Amino acid sequence: MSLKLIRSKSDKIIAGVLGGISEHFGIDATLVRIVWLVILAFTGFIPGIALYTLAALVIPLGRRK
Repeated sequence: MSLKLIRSKSDKIIAGVLGGISEHFGIDATLVRIVWLVILAFTGFIPGIALYTLAALVIPLGRRK
């Protein structure tokens, strides 16, 4: 497990934010994506998409493994 949170280059669908979170915590990326979709459904899509976009801009892109 890396100490620094980075976006994933290898496990990404859009920008690699959720893939990077899954690599950082050592859990399955599919589980992180499902949890993210559930959170989006219950809290509203616009704030969730804005948060994802902000994370994609702030979290640096990692190196390919």
